[in-house]
Amino acid sequence: MVAISKIATGNGHGEDSPYFDGWKAYETNPFHPIDRPDGVIQMGLAENQLCFNFIKKWVMEHPEASLCSAEGVNKFKETALFQDYHGMPEFREAVAKFMGKVRGGRVKFDPDRIVMSGGATGAHEMVAFCLADPGEAFLVPTPYYPGFDRDLRWRTGVKLVPVVCESSNNFKITRAALEAAYEKAKEANLRVKGLLITNPSNPLGTILDQDTLKGIVKFINEKNIHLIGDEIYAATVFMEPEFVSISEIIEEVECNRDLIHIVYSLSKDMGFPGFRVGIVYSYNDAVVSCARKMSSFGLVSSQTQHLIAKMLSDDDFVDRFIVESKEQLLKRHKYFTLSLSQVGIGSLKSNAGLFIWMDLRKLLKEKTFDAEMDLWRVIINEVKLNVSPGSSFHCDEPGWFRVCFANMDDNTMEVALLRITTFMHKHNEAMVPRKLCRRASLKLSLSRRMDDFMSQNMMSPHSPIPQSPLVRART
Repeated sequence: MVAISKIATGNGHGEDSPYFDGWKAYETNPFHPIDRPDGVIQMGLAENQLCFNFIKKWVMEHPEASLCSAEGVNKFKETALFQDYHGMPEFREAVAKFMGKVRGGRVKFDPDRIVMSGGATGAHEMVAFCLADPGEAFLVPTPYYPGFDRDLRWRTGVKLVPVVCESSNNFKITRAALEAAYEKAKEANLRVKGLLITNPSNPLGTILDQDTLKGIVKFINEKNIHLIGDEIYAATVFMEPEFVSISEIIEEVECNRDLIHIVYSLSKDMGFPGFRVGIVYSYNDAVVSCARKMSSFGLVSSQTQHLIAKMLSDDDFVDRFIVESKEQLLKRHKYFTLSLSQVGIGSLKSNAGLFIWMDLRKLLKEKTFDAEMDLWRVIINEVKLNVSPGSSFHCDEPGWFRVCFANMDDNTMEVALLRITTFMHKHNEAMVPRKLCRRASLKLSLSRRMDDFMSQNMMSPHSPIPQSPLVRART
């Protein structure tokens, strides 16, 4: 047998993680309401499917946005021909404008600093390639997205050093934690080249406040290391406090802007992961130049650029989409977390993202990661839900799980909630009396129950964003 490269045969992809094992369990036996009603429900995929009817309406009303229509075919030839690494000017302008709108119009982005990539995965690898040599390191606060181990490390040889954040202070990033990680890297003879933050957080569903962000900028300035801000969930903030971008902070504090870089994507905010629209936005001219050369390995197709440019140039659509998305995410989040709390399951207080950070610590047989994995296997194999264990996110404390709530229709969500309710009853672990857990109308249609819930809890989309309640299990 002819040998292939060590990188190809190594485990740098991280596919042996339970994060990916859950996906394999789903792919082997995916839930379908008719064909596979006992299949695994996918709750490990952070995907936003809640606004597709709204988007579909725009697509139907704008056939010129498609090259495969009578209205758009005149653009077919020029779009199908070679496009340079910069990307279509109208695409970069539309994306830059959208990024500004998502941030409340408080900051503007220069289209000439927009660099394309094949999704956020490609964007992260591109940034890592530009900023660090093999063997050098980035600090990453925990818990963090399991894919970072692949995206930043696999082909670049870069190391990741965890910044340990704890549940005792709701996983906040502190100066002490940053310093501890920095010193640990030095002791391991690792040269730290940067700090990667995810804001809003995946998997926590929380945002970083201004003071924390200012402290982070001060830290990287003092250490003279780069700051990468992953802001791919920026438009998913559905409750106060509002999202604050690192691009806003550097307008307020003195810093070396050459150290500041943003990774963005349309995969989460718009629900378009299949379009593979990733963005690197750097304030460093050398990084922009290098990244643009690298983008030839992962360009966004010109057909996709054409569609996105048309869609995001429609100011009325964008404004209404941002409102609609927040409303739908708030509705789903409140219903989902309320339903969990009724069977004794709590979660971290959150106001963003497509998931919750579910607290199942009280269900562990012992406070170990082995016990967490035992519980996870029960959830996968018996409850038939693909949720992601905290250990796969490098969480320092066992018993936390990321559960995605925006990647399914209402009926599938209701089946998932019923399975969770049955599981909690079966194990007699609920923190509320059984009579409160039993849903007197389990057979009542989801739409009616959702309508009843929303009539009592939801505000007009034009009302101020409500404060998020701390979702905790009742005692």
